[in-house]
Amino acid sequence: MRQTTPARLPRGRPRSFDMEIAVERAMEVFWARGYHATALPDLLRATRLSRGSLYAAFGDKHSLFLRALDRYIADASRRMDGEFDPRNDPVAGLRAYLAGYVERTSGSNGRRGCLLVATAMELAGQDAEVGRRVASFFKAMEAKVTDALSRAKAAGKLADNVEPAIAANILVRFVEGLRVVGKTGPARITSQAAADALLGRFVK
Repeated sequence: MRQTTPARLPRGRPRSFDMEIAVERAMEVFWARGYHATALPDLLRATRLSRGSLYAAFGDKHSLFLRALDRYIADASRRMDGEFDPRNDPVAGLRAYLAGYVERTSGSNGRRGCLLVATAMELAGQDAEVGRRVASFFKAMEAKVTDALSRAKAAGKLADNVEPAIAANILVRFVEGLRVVGKTGPARITSQAAADALLGRFVK
């Protein structure tokens, strides 16, 4: 008589929530409150998870914060990939890159601030994992801007005696400075004028 093997049951209960949505909701809380000011009850309310489910899925508060920070960085990286698409004009990409920062750092958008900059100020000097992520993002951003400036130079659109790597370093520091000044809610026209003047030093 042929014996049949019983079907194997899956281990544990399947998760009944979308982890990416939970990470996004947690990111919004950390963004609004900062790491230290965010308490576990804040995260439970935002993610709509029980304490047990949150810990089972993400470990602890710090691990969830790193997931949220990674999500924020990934979103910013995808945005820059679109702005600096090599199929498009590099100068137009640089203008779009700066215009995006102007938009995000003006008025109420600016007062909301930047999760990455806030995290750098709060944790980067104390938390090695956070410090590595912040440094890696800024390095990647500078590389993307350098590449766009190098393509502009190859196309004859860069001003004489402008070195792409040095100009990229200046532009990255400028946009991150906009993030800090943006907390005061400056007018968009003022920030855009500064961005236009700076880029005008580098391109023809």
